Amino acid sequence: MRPINVGLIGLGGIGSMHLDNSMRLERARVIAAADSSTKARRLAEAKGIRNIYDDYEKLLENPAVDCVIISLPTYLHARCAIAAAEHGKHIFVEKPLARTVEEGKEIVSKAQTAGVKTMVGYPLRFSEFATIKKQIDDGSLGDVVSVTTTIVGSGPFFARTSGALVPSPVPSWWFDPKLVGGGALIDLGSHMINLLCWYFGDDITSVKSKLGHRFHMPFEDHALCLLEFKQGISATVNVGWFALERTIRVDLFGTAGAISMAAQPPKTYERILHLLGMKRLPEAETFHKELDHFINCIVSNRDPSPSATDGIRDIEIISSAYKNQI
Repeated sequence: MRPINVGLIGLGGIGSMHLDNSMRLERARVIAAADSSTKARRLAEAKGIRNIYDDYEKLLENPAVDCVIISLPTYLHARCAIAAAEHGKHIFVEKPLARTVEEGKEIVSKAQTAGVKTMVGYPLRFSEFATIKKQIDDGSLGDVVSVTTTIVGSGPFFARTSGALVPSPVPSWWFDPKLVGGGALIDLGSHMINLLCWYFGDDITSVKSKLGHRFHMPFEDHALCLLEFKQGISATVNVGWFALERTIRVDLFGTAGAISMAAQPPKTYERILHLLGMKRLPEAETFHKELDHFINCIVSNRDPSPSATDGIRDIEIISSAYKNQI
């Protein structure tokens, strides 16, 4: 069988990582890329991509492209994914799926009509945190009673670099509530909410939140989200954009055992070597695994997971959290 032909749409920070990882996929080849930035297009050209566009619509019109990886700003997810479905392309889109439940449902409807597969990028599902799922399922932790999850970092304020040790300005769309759909809760909380629903199912009886505005922006820069699952499990999602160092961890307590797991942030020298193109960060492997899963699902005609339907559910939970503040 011939390789799956991939088109990259958006070559920012995550998009560039997807480009590198896509070029290492055994059953796929990157044949096209699109970005409005001349600098980004030159990057793709330097990596040997033949078909490069300044408009993703032009990429979607290329009949040789089988699937697209969408790494655009959140407000463009729905528009691009719907257009991709209408052109018959399988779709991998970065989280969150969309800004609203309505946008997410339109993506799913168009994809189902077109008969294309959709997947949402949640790399934690392909990381060391997947081992917790196995322990929950095999009963070694007993009945789970409570879970605390944390994902805290610098959010949009991290030092944006493109191969040089010089920070770049934060794109203005990050600060427009209409474009982002929310703050730290939808940006970071979607990761942990998706993980928790994978662990325990999506039968949630209560959702509440407490939002913080340390930096006085028009949306929250940190938040606590409290979830109650039907089987009696209490879960807390702690997220924030206020920390220089990133923390990602899960602390789970059951009647027969407990588990605490934290992702280890890259050391300073590892980051420098990565920026110089001399080292691949461990976290990049989780992004590679999720893309490999997506491509293998296309090849074997299976439904990818996390699906766009999962992405809608995550937005529904976050919307409830925004409505039920304490």
